[in-house]
Amino acid sequence: MLLDPPTMLTITIALAAAAALYLAVEWRSIRESSLLFWSAGFATISVGSTLALLRSSGFLWLGIWFANGLLVTAHFFFLLGVARFTQTRLSPAWYLVFLIWLVMLLLPDGPLWSKAMLVANSLLVAIPTLKASSLLRPHGKSLSVGAVQLRYVLLGHGLFYVAKALTVVIPGTLIDLAAFRGEIIQISLVEGAMAIMLIALSMTGTERYRREKQIARLAERDPLTALYNRRALEKRAPRLLQQVSPQQPGALLLIDIDNFKLVNDHFGHTAGDRLLIALSEMILATLPRNALTARLGGDEFVILLNNTSSERVVELGDSLRDQFLNMASQTFATSAAVTLSIGATAFDTAPASLAALIEQGDLALYESKRGGRNRLRLTGLTTSG
Repeated sequence: MLLDPPTMLTITIALAAAAALYLAVEWRSIRESSLLFWSAGFATISVGSTLALLRSSGFLWLGIWFANGLLVTAHFFFLLGVARFTQTRLSPAWYLVFLIWLVMLLLPDGPLWSKAMLVANSLLVAIPTLKASSLLRPHGKSLSVGAVQLRYVLLGHGLFYVAKALTVVIPGTLIDLAAFRGEIIQISLVEGAMAIMLIALSMTGTERYRREKQIARLAERDPLTALYNRRALEKRAPRLLQQVSPQQPGALLLIDIDNFKLVNDHFGHTAGDRLLIALSEMILATLPRNALTARLGGDEFVILLNNTSSERVVELGDSLRDQFLNMASQTFATSAAVTLSIGATAFDTAPASLAALIEQGDLALYESKRGGRNRLRLTGLTTSG
C-alpha cells in the first residue's frame, strides 16, 4: 500500500535536502562546478516539495504552479550540471522552458486544468532530463561506472515523466493536483523519492571517479612540462620494448641541455623554466607516433622509439638540435651557446630493463658531451653541428 502524499512529500523533502548537503560537501573537497549545479537542483526540489504541502491549506498557486515550477527548475539544474561535467555548451533556447511554464499561468480554471498542468510539468521535466542522459553517451570514450549509472537513471527518470504525461489520454483517469488524488500522482511521489537517492549516488560516483583519474594522471606527469615523469615512463616502456625485433628495431635518445646553468644564472630560474617548456614542446611536435617521451629530471629528457632506423634516429636528433639552437640563440644571449647534447642507443632485441637502456644512453650522452657538446652520439655513429 502506498504511503499518503503528505508523508511521501516529507520523505522527499528530507532526501532532497540530504542529497543537496551531501553534494555540497563533496564539492568542498572535489571542487567540480557540476556538483554545485546538482546540489542546487536537490535543494530546489526540497523547497518545491515543502511548498507542495501548502495545497492542503488552500494555497494552490504556491502549492501547485510555483512548486511544480521549482521541480522543472531543479531538473534544469541537473542538465546544467551534466553539461558542465561533459564540457558541453547548451543552446540559449533551453531557457524557453521557463517561458513555457510562465505561459501556464494563463490557463483558465476548469475540469481540464489539472490534466493540462500535469502534461506541461511532466514534459518540461522529461525533456531536460532526457537531454542530460544523452549528453552522457560515451561518444567514443569509456565512461566511469558512476557516469553510466547516472545516464541510465536519468534516462529512466525522464521516460517515467513522458509516460506520466501520456496518462492523461487514458479515459477515466482521475487527476486532481489540489488534493493529490489520482494513482499516477501517488506513483510519481514514490518514483521521485527513489530517483533522488539513485541520482545523488550516481552523481557523486561520477565526479569522484573523474577526480581520481585526474589525480592519477597528475601523479604521472612532470608538473612543469606536462610530459611523463620517470615513474610513468617505467610503467609504459615495457609494452613498447616488447614490440622490438630485428625487423622493427628500437632506439632511446637521452637529451641534455648544454650550459643550462648560464640561463638560470643570467636570466633567472623562470627563464630556465621557459626554456625547458619550449624544449618539451619541440619534442612533442617532433615525436613519431607510438613513441614515448619523459622528463627524467632537471634538464634531462628521454625519447623511446620503436620501429625506427639509425637514419631516422639521427634525423630526429639533429632536427631537435637545430630547432633548439635557433630558439635559444635568439632568446638567450650567453657567453657559451645553449645547445643540446644527445646520447642515442639503438637495439633490435628487448633490453634487460629500461634502467639498463638508460644507462647505455648515459654512456652515449657522456661521449657526446666529451666530444664538444651540441652533438648526437649513436652507437657506432657521431654527427656534429
